[in-house]
Amino acid sequence: MQLVLEKRAERSSTIALVSPLIAVGLTIATMVVLFAILGKNPLLALHAYFIAPLTDGYSLQEIAVKATPLVMIAIGLSLCYLANAWNIGAEGQFLIGAVAGSWIAVRTQGTDAGAWVLPAMLVLAAAAGALYALIPAICKVRFGASEILTSLMLVYVADLFLDYLVRGPWRDPHGFNFPTTAEFDPVATVPLLIEGGRLHLGSIIALLVVAAAAILLGRTIKGFEIRVVGAAPRAARFGGFNADRLVILTFAISGALAGLAGIIEVAGPIGHLQPGISPGYGFTAIIVAFLGRLNPLGILVAGLFLALTFIGGEQAQIAMKIPLDVTKVFQGILLFYVLACDSLILYRFKLVFPNRQVTRGAG
Repeated sequence: MQLVLEKRAERSSTIALVSPLIAVGLTIATMVVLFAILGKNPLLALHAYFIAPLTDGYSLQEIAVKATPLVMIAIGLSLCYLANAWNIGAEGQFLIGAVAGSWIAVRTQGTDAGAWVLPAMLVLAAAAGALYALIPAICKVRFGASEILTSLMLVYVADLFLDYLVRGPWRDPHGFNFPTTAEFDPVATVPLLIEGGRLHLGSIIALLVVAAAAILLGRTIKGFEIRVVGAAPRAARFGGFNADRLVILTFAISGALAGLAGIIEVAGPIGHLQPGISPGYGFTAIIVAFLGRLNPLGILVAGLFLALTFIGGEQAQIAMKIPLDVTKVFQGILLFYVLACDSLILYRFKLVFPNRQVTRGAG
């Protein structure tokens, strides 16, 4: 007897639509067990994670701030995944974009530079992120290298490069030897939308990115090409679509959005470049992309939900002494259930019994 996965004759569109809700429900059920093992009241813990942040205006702003990079990165990743190109290194592209944009802020520090500084930072960050993403894309197209491995390894290169800069040539001489640049000038920071709050212009940019992606995928030939190449590669070849060119394009867009998110994060909530500018946005955005079903509007909702877990995790740590790492456990379990649900939508378990052959002896 053998248990195998058998491809379904057709997938249920209804189940595919509600599978993220099933995954979230299973994740919450698993977390209830985990909280009980930790000796915490599960109901109070879930309240701290998912209800308490929604009752405070400051926390709502923080959710929007956290969701901004998640949504922008996940939109770019969704384009790659729809085209069957697997960009896992958005975290590195995020960091490189932050470094490239910060270069302008560092060079113009204390000068009379005008309003051109912030737009130049955004453009340079997007260009740097795109170029960095093109490295694994070109390696895949030209040499057949796995884009999963190359993009992932480049994350560590970007992280160490940033660490070198803030501990070396870009370190603030008046920063008490901390590994950080000087605070950016006002012309190099993202404007706030609410005076005295944390919500900034980057959230508006994220919404524009969602709208642009929805139009691209739903109303343009290029969006149709992305879907066809990912869903039916052979049909795409017969239709004259160039899969290699599309891999390069989607990687470039994904890297540009990740780099743009990086400089918005640095020039917005943080205000300077330092190690640890990302709590794992590039990797969490992978969960956001799949939880949102690779759909721009779904990604927006999923980004807000994952941002809620970040803020809720911080509040649970303060109120109930729950370790902050539990948030990462939650996100990892959520990704597991999302992928498991996707697998069961396409495949089903089947018991296979080996054929028994009876051999008759001579005689």
